[in-house]
Amino acid sequence: MRTSLVGAAITVAAVAGAWNLMSVRASGQARASAPPLVITAFGGETPKSRYVAPKTPWGEPDLEGVWSTDDTSGIPMARPAQYGDRLYLNDEEYAKRAQQIERGAAQGDQEAVGPFRFDFARRAFKQTSLIVDPPDGRIPAFTGEGTRRPMPRGTYGDGPLDWTTDFSLYERCITRGILGSTLRVIYGNGNQIVQSPGVVTITYEMIHDTRIIYTDGRPHVSPAIRQYLGNSIGHWEGDELVVETTGFTDRTAIGLNGNGNRTSTQLKLTERFKRVAKDIIQYQVTVDDPVTYERPWTMSMPLTPLDGGRILPYSCHEGNMALTQSLGGERAEDRALEADRAKGIIRPRRPVQDGLGVGGAPAGPGGFGAPGAPPAAPPAAPGGR
Repeated sequence: MRTSLVGAAITVAAVAGAWNLMSVRASGQARASAPPLVITAFGGETPKSRYVAPKTPWGEPDLEGVWSTDDTSGIPMARPAQYGDRLYLNDEEYAKRAQQIERGAAQGDQEAVGPFRFDFARRAFKQTSLIVDPPDGRIPAFTGEGTRRPMPRGTYGDGPLDWTTDFSLYERCITRGILGSTLRVIYGNGNQIVQSPGVVTITYEMIHDTRIIYTDGRPHVSPAIRQYLGNSIGHWEGDELVVETTGFTDRTAIGLNGNGNRTSTQLKLTERFKRVAKDIIQYQVTVDDPVTYERPWTMSMPLTPLDGGRILPYSCHEGNMALTQSLGGERAEDRALEADRAKGIIRPRRPVQDGLGVGGAPAGPGGFGAPGAPPAAPPAAPGGR
């Protein structure tokens, strides 16, 4: 078991309650600033000893390392209704989760062969949801505009697919966005943090994005400049790195792998990073997009060291053969449908994946998610993969 030393944990109920009072719905009123850090890594308990984070040679808190969300396995983004406003599992519920994590890790070790493998958690945490605000742990309702902006489903939906814009940015190997690159999925959850004076970088394992976060006091770039990952400016508040990101396009989303309803150019993310133990960074992010959501909302989760200590190359490139082949297959299906109609045969369009799942494995018995196969992916956000 890894060490669990940190300063006094914030009382979740008090923080969530205070933030709830400050929060307002998108109705022309000023929207609240992001809430303080909620330390979830210790299940609401106060550690016995105060942890002092190491410093870089130039005196800033040291966050460097290769971190992962693998250990958030079993923690859904949105809280199941059975837990109500309860952020943490009770002892009996936690024991069951810990047993599941242990069994999953043992199974993963036995099946970790071949070029395609899944990542398993090694450690259980008590959270009932990643969302810590609103207090019920649910994603706030979409605005009217927010409901009209689903991410294209590409080969994970039904055709016809007519052009590259019918595919998600993830499927096109362009980006999963900031949160799509952070939230745990079945593999590729590494995040490498590197620091130098005035700069912090984060490299995400899957789709190989790297963010450059300036901490030297410079302002945001012109709002006329829009980027998939926005423009990130950070500053230190004691041992916390606080990062505010604006300047987004309207082409990314918040869900797993960057799927879900797309956010707007008014999106603002406020992230907090604090090393609370030798092997834990508490990561928190507040999503504020008045065009998409009725109110801001916040997720908080522990980051732990990645097994193996290094991120692996992710062989995915923009404009890869999957698009050419998928569009070619769609045009072949157009011709086949027309030929069948000429013969008096009226049939539904054949789905793009046509019964295949992740990695091209059959989705039915013996395939992905079937008995004896790797476990299914964690629950997706609305519209997620």
